[in-house]
Amino acid sequence: MANDTSHPVYSSKLDTYTTWRPPSHSQSHSGTTSPNPTSIAIPSLDISTFPSGQKSLAGISLRAFLIGTTLGLSLALTLTLLVLGDSLHHLWRLPFFLASLSVFHFLEYYVTAAYNTRHATISAFLLSSNGWAYNVAHSSAAVEFLLAYYFWPRNSYFEATGPICGIKLQVVLGLALIILGQVVRTMAMAQAGSNFNHTVQVERKEGHTLVQHGVYAVLRHPSYFGFFWWGLGTQLVLGNVVCLVGYAIVLWNFFNNRIRREERFLIAFFGDEYVAYRKRTWVGIPGIP
Repeated sequence: MANDTSHPVYSSKLDTYTTWRPPSHSQSHSGTTSPNPTSIAIPSLDISTFPSGQKSLAGISLRAFLIGTTLGLSLALTLTLLVLGDSLHHLWRLPFFLASLSVFHFLEYYVTAAYNTRHATISAFLLSSNGWAYNVAHSSAAVEFLLAYYFWPRNSYFEATGPICGIKLQVVLGLALIILGQVVRTMAMAQAGSNFNHTVQVERKEGHTLVQHGVYAVLRHPSYFGFFWWGLGTQLVLGNVVCLVGYAIVLWNFFNNRIRREERFLIAFFGDEYVAYRKRTWVGIPGIP
């Protein structure tokens, strides 16, 4: 009777059991056994994902955790202060400002990782890569809000503006600008895909194309448009006067210089194609052609 090779086979001569093993890939096709059938090619590790690397998994997860925690606590505090009543009613604006910052920085990394993966480094969060002036600006906004809240007569602060459903006109406008700016910037990053970068490119790389669809069909630099109006919107929500003017001047000057420099490279990259594109689109920031 033939033996069933799917079960152990008993050998009377050796008085031992031998177990069937599946043949290797080379043996099944050629009838011979591979010299080293158990060798497996192991892919090399990407050292940039190590703790000290630019794409450190530990660094990315830590920042995502801190941003998510800040967003959750800020939103909870915002809703709590809104419910408490008139005595603390205006204070909801500060945690809302923190929540807006959290959403902005999270989306900067998330959209980069989803649509431009090779540039999804820790710096894509833009938490520290914007320099000290960026952090000073947001800290100053929080300080001005608190000083105005505790020392400035609340009823006369932006006294000329009327309420809409109990909310000051500038706050409603600010909320609209925050939403508009964030949506446009996020769409711009997603639609540009691998063509989007947080730094000005001085050399045309392989695959770099001139994006002219979606929001780019109307706005020439939609990510700049989005951040400019998002920034002003946050100051309107906070009710800041000094920082509103300061944000407008600093952001306008920054984007004006950046756009002029960037467009010199874009003309060098794409020539007449970009010149024609520039003529039929606009920046959307007052005073910048």
